[in-house]
Amino acid sequence: MTATLGRRLAAEALGTGFLLAIVIGSGIMGERLSGGNPAIALLANSIATGCGLSVLILIFAPLSGAHFNPAVTLSLASLRIFPWNEVLPYVAVQIIAAFAGVAAAHLMFGEPSFFASTKIRTGLAQWWSEGVATFGLLMVIWACLRGRLAGAPYAIAAYVTAGYWFTASTCFANPAVTLARAASNTFAGIRPEDAPGFIVAQLAGGAAATLVMRWLSAGERGDRVAG
Repeated sequence: MTATLGRRLAAEALGTGFLLAIVIGSGIMGERLSGGNPAIALLANSIATGCGLSVLILIFAPLSGAHFNPAVTLSLASLRIFPWNEVLPYVAVQIIAAFAGVAAAHLMFGEPSFFASTKIRTGLAQWWSEGVATFGLLMVIWACLRGRLAGAPYAIAAYVTAGYWFTASTCFANPAVTLARAASNTFAGIRPEDAPGFIVAQLAGGAAATLVMRWLSAGERGDRVAG
C-alpha cells in the first residue's frame, strides 16, 4: 500500500533533517579533531556524509523516495516520475527540515541554533563545480532508477563522497542543503550572500541533466525510467 502524502512528507522531513545533521555535525567534529588540517576535516566530513546518506536512502526510499533535494524532486517531476502537485509540499518540507537538521547538529556541539556563515564560496569555478556536481548526481539517480539497481543507495552516496573531492565547491548539489548551510558558521558553511549563486548553478545543472535524460530515453518502448 502506498503511504499517504502526510507520511511521505514526514519521511522526507526526517531524512533531510538527519542528512543536514550529519553534514554539519561531521564537519564540526572533523574540524575540532583535525588539528587545523583542512584535508583531514574534509575527509571526515565526506566519509560521514556518504555513509549517512546511504543509510538514509535505504531507510526512507521505500516511504518517500528519499529525494532530500529540491533539484531531485523537480527533475523527477519533469520526467513524469513524480506528480507535479506534490512538488511544492516536498520542497517546502525539505527546506524546513534542512534548517531543523542544522539546529540539531549545532545543539549537539554546544553552538547557537543558527548563526550566519562567513565562509566564502563564490566565483565561476565554484558555480561551475555546483552545476557539474548536480548534473552528475541526477544522472546517477536516473541510471539507478532506470536500471532498478539494488545498490542505488551506495552508488548515490559514493558519488556524493567523490564529489567532495573532485569539485572545487565540495558538491553541495542541493538547494535546500545550500540554504541551511548558510545558517552554520562552521566547516560546512557558506556565506548567505554566496548561496544564490550556488542555487542557480544547481538548478541549471539539474535542468541540463533532465534534458539529457529525456534525450537518452527518447524512442524507447514504454517509460523505462518510471519502471
